Amino acid sequence: MTIIICPGIHEPKLTESFISGWLYADSEKKPDTSLPLEPDILVIPAEGIFTLSGFHIWQFMQDCLHNRLKSPVIFISFSAGVVGAIAAATQWQMMGGNVQAFIAIDGWGVPLWGDFPIHRLSHDYFTHWSSLLLGSGQDNFYAEPSVDHLTMWRSPQTVRGWWVNSSGGEINTRKNPLTAAEFLHLLLERYEPKQSGKQSQ
Repeated sequence: MTIIICPGIHEPKLTESFISGWLYADSEKKPDTSLPLEPDILVIPAEGIFTLSGFHIWQFMQDCLHNRLKSPVIFISFSAGVVGAIAAATQWQMMGGNVQAFIAIDGWGVPLWGDFPIHRLSHDYFTHWSSLLLGSGQDNFYAEPSVDHLTMWRSPQTVRGWWVNSSGGEINTRKNPLTAAEFLHLLLERYEPKQSGKQSQ
């Protein structure tokens, strides 16, 4: 499984912090939220306007993964990077690629539709419910208490909030809050078995 990281327009150090906080943060529920296998991570080196370019992201993926088109990929994108990432994910799948899931972190105002599972993480409840009007999947996350926009990317292991099922109304699917990093771990656990040769569905 390859994780495609599509940053926003910010300092590269924030992306390094996101990866560290997401993958290696200690958790009280580590047996339930640790990844079965450490994923292969591909960070898109987009800067400025290229962050918005689906073609730029798709071309970089072609250069790096050209011989692994059928291997599963999961997109994790942030802020302005969501714009280019959703275009690249759609193009990748149209070319025969295997998009397991698309995860948008604070992609406020970006329409998200695709023939693959989509999940949103938001820094507050307003961003969460207003983003759902532009497309989302069943399982999403919002921070409570709310945090500032960049904290979602810089420190996902410190952002606490709720996992909600958005298919039939706002229903909390967990009795206790969890961190954004834990939510990401749980999503990746869900999609990880599909890479093992045992295809579900």
